Amino acid sequence: MTDLAPLVWVVEDEAPVRKFLRAALSSHGFRLLEAETAKEALQLLTTHKIDLVILDLGLPDGDGLSLAREVRGWSKVPIIVVSARGQEDDKVSALDAGADDYVTKPFGVRELLARIRVALRHARGPGEAQSDVIELGPIRIDRERREVKVDDRDVHLTPTEYRMLVLLAENAGKVLTHRQILKEVWGPAYTGHTHYVRVHMAELRKKIEEDPARPQWLVTEPAVGYRMRDRAS
Repeated sequence: MTDLAPLVWVVEDEAPVRKFLRAALSSHGFRLLEAETAKEALQLLTTHKIDLVILDLGLPDGDGLSLAREVRGWSKVPIIVVSARGQEDDKVSALDAGADDYVTKPFGVRELLARIRVALRHARGPGEAQSDVIELGPIRIDRERREVKVDDRDVHLTPTEYRMLVLLAENAGKVLTHRQILKEVWGPAYTGHTHYVRVHMAELRKKIEEDPARPQWLVTEPAVGYRMRDRAS
C-alpha cells in the first residue's frame, strides 16, 4: 500500500464494526483513520487530507447528522453514512445533511466497495477539466450545444427536463433527494413541491428510457429521490 492509496476516515463507535471495516478496506488497498467520537473525528479531518468519510449516525457525543452538516459546511469530501437506522426518513435526512450515499447495516463488503468507488469517482470530477459531453450508456448529453441523444436519436427536452437530466447525469451513481433536485432545478422556494419532480421525471423517462415503466437509467429510490445509474459502478 502506498501514500497514494485513498485515505478513508471511519467514524464509528462500535469496535467490532471498525474491525470489520478495517479488514475489508485495508485488504482492498485503502488507508484508514478511525475515530469513535464526533470531537475526535473533527480533529482528524482538520489535520489530515481525507479522501472519503464513512460515518455512523449514532455517536456517543452527538448525532452523526450534525457532524455531516458541519463537515459539509466547509468540505466537499464524500460522505457515506453507514447506519442501523434503515427508515426512509433517516436516509432522506442524511442525504439532505450532505451525505453522498447511505448504506444500512448489516451490509456486504462488495456493496460498500461499489458505493465507495462511485463516491470517489464523483469527487474527482470537479478537480479535472470538465468535459462538455456526458455519456452514460446510450445517453449522450452535449452541454455546450444543449443537445441530448439516445442511441444517436435526437431527444427534445423542455428546459426543466434538460436541467433535471444534466443534474442527475453530473451526479451519476449518487442518490439525489427530492429536496436536492427541487432546490437545484426550481430554486430554494420550491423544496416542498415534490410532485413537480415526479411529474417531470415521468415525462423525462418517456423520452430517455426504452421502457419508461421499467427504467434502466433514471431509477427511483423509494420515498427518497432518484439516482442516475452509473453502469461502471
